[in-house]
Amino acid sequence: MKAVALAAFALLAHFSSVQAVPAVIPRATAPSIKLDNGTFVGATSGNVNKWLGIPFAKPPLGDLRFNLPQPNDPYSGTYTVTSFGKSCPQQAISLPIVSGLAQEAIDFIANSIFGLVFPDDEDCLTVNVFTPTGVTSTSKLPVVAWIFGGGFELGSPAMYDGSKIVSRSIQIGQPVVYVSMNYRVSAFGFLASKEVKAAGVGNLGLRDQREALRWIQKYITSFGGDPTKVTIWGESAGAISVAMQMLTNGGNTEGLFRAGFMESGSPIPVGDITNGQPYYDDLVKRTGCTGASDTLQCLRSVDYSTLKNAMDQSPGIFAYQQSLVLAWLPRADGDFLPDAPQKLVEQGSVANIPFITGDCDDEGTLFSLSTLNITTDAQLQKYINDYFLPKASAADVAKILGAYPADITQGSPFGTSVLNSITPQFKRIAAMQGDLVFNAPRRFFLQQRSGKQNTWSFLSKRLKALPVLGSTHFTDILNVYGGGEMADYLIRFAVNLDPNGGNLLTWPKYTTASPNLMTFQDGLFEAPLTITQDTFRTQGFNVLTNLSLAYPI
Repeated sequence: MKAVALAAFALLAHFSSVQAVPAVIPRATAPSIKLDNGTFVGATSGNVNKWLGIPFAKPPLGDLRFNLPQPNDPYSGTYTVTSFGKSCPQQAISLPIVSGLAQEAIDFIANSIFGLVFPDDEDCLTVNVFTPTGVTSTSKLPVVAWIFGGGFELGSPAMYDGSKIVSRSIQIGQPVVYVSMNYRVSAFGFLASKEVKAAGVGNLGLRDQREALRWIQKYITSFGGDPTKVTIWGESAGAISVAMQMLTNGGNTEGLFRAGFMESGSPIPVGDITNGQPYYDDLVKRTGCTGASDTLQCLRSVDYSTLKNAMDQSPGIFAYQQSLVLAWLPRADGDFLPDAPQKLVEQGSVANIPFITGDCDDEGTLFSLSTLNITTDAQLQKYINDYFLPKASAADVAKILGAYPADITQGSPFGTSVLNSITPQFKRIAAMQGDLVFNAPRRFFLQQRSGKQNTWSFLSKRLKALPVLGSTHFTDILNVYGGGEMADYLIRFAVNLDPNGGNLLTWPKYTTASPNLMTFQDGLFEAPLTITQDTFRTQGFNVLTNLSLAYPI
C-alpha cells in the first residue's frame, strides 16, 4: 500500500503543479512571436518558453454554433498570451464515489481528469505552444500535438503541463515543440441526429482538432517547429481522436501529421450518427425547439445557459448506461467519417504512418462503479441487451457471458485473485467493458495493420495495488507527464519515428507473428519494463469484436 500512497501523492502533486502558472524568471525578457501582423507575448519558465490561449479559429458563436470551425482572419495587434484559454462547455458529471470504496481509490477518482473543473465558455478554440528557450524559426524541431481526453464530454489542455515534456526532451538531447489544442466536447462538439447528418456538421470536435492541425502547419515554424514532423498524441478520447484523424479522408493526412501515439484509445465500435437521435430529440425538447421548422437552427439561437442545462441532463460518462454507450461521441456522419470506424479500418482507410497504441490492464474498473446494482447473471444479461447490444440475439449475449465467466479470479482488476470483488458481478463487468471499449479494438486495429506500417503496442500494469481500480484507465498518464519511461519513448518516437534509444529496454515492433507488448509494471516484485505477448483473452476479444462489427453502437 505504500507504493499506492506514493503514486497517489505523485498524482496529486502533478495536478497541483499543472494548475499553477510557474513564475517567470526575474528580469527575463518575455518571449515574443510575430504571426501575420500580430505580436504574441508569452512567458518563460526555466528552460521553456510558452504561449497559451492563442485562438486558432473564429469563436463558434451564433450561427457558428453547431457549425464547421472557421479559420481566423489574419492576426493583427498585440496579444499577451500567458494563461490558458477557457475550456469548451463541459458536461456536468457525478463522480462514482460509492460507499465502502477505499480512500486511495477515492483520492484517485477525485484528483484525476474527472475531478478537475475549469472555467468554460463557447469561445474556446485555442492552442498552446511550449518550446525550448533559444529556438528560432530555423530550428525545425519535431512537434508533439497533444489531444486531451475526457470521454468526449469534458477536459481541457490546462490539465497538462507541456513544459514537462519539453524539459524532458531537452534533458535527453531530443528537443521537441509541444502543442496542445482545445476542441468542442459533449453536445457542442458531437451533436448526432439525422438533421446533423443532413447539414454535414457531424463530429465538430474532430473537425476542430483538424483545424488546429492546419494552424500548426501554418504557424509552427515561427515557434521553431517543423511542420513536416508532427506527431499527434492523445489519451482516452484524445487517443480515439488520433485514430479518427488517421481514418478520415481515406487515410490521407494532408501532410498534417506523420505519426500517431495513442494511450487507451483505438478505432471504436460505433455506428451511424443517427444512432444519437434520442439524445438530439431530448435536447430539442428541453430547449423548447420542438415546434421549430429547423430544429438545428433553433438550437443555434437558444441562450447558452438553457442549452448547457439541457445538455447536462443527458447521460454522463458515469451514468448507469455509461462507458462506450455515451450520448455524445464520434459517429459515422457520411462525411468526416463516411463509415463506422472499424469498417473503415477493414476497408484500409487508414493513414499509412507509424503509430503506437496501448492500454492499461484494467481499463474497465473505473467505468463499472456505476453498475454495482447488477449482481446476478440475469441482470447482467439484461444490461448488455438494453444498452450495448439491443439488436443481438440471446445466443450472442450468451457468448459474451461464456467468454467472461462469473469466476471472480478471472475478472478485472486482473491478476488479483478474489480481491476487489465488491459485488458478485463487478470484476466480470469491468473485464468485459474494458475489453469491449479498449483492449479488443486495440488488438483488432493492430492485427488489421500488421505488415502494412510500423506499429508498436504497450500494456500498463502499474498501480495494480490501487484498491478496486487496479491499473485502471488514466493511470498511464503518470508515466508520461509524471516523468516516467513512456515520456522518453514518446519523445524519441516523435523525433525518430522509432521509440527506441537511450538506455531503456528495446521496444520491438508489433506484428501478428510477434504481437509484442512493452509492459510497464510496478517493479516491486518484477521488472518495471518487460516484453510480453498480446495473446490474452483471445476468446473474449474475438466475441466482442465480431459482435461490435455486426452491431456497432
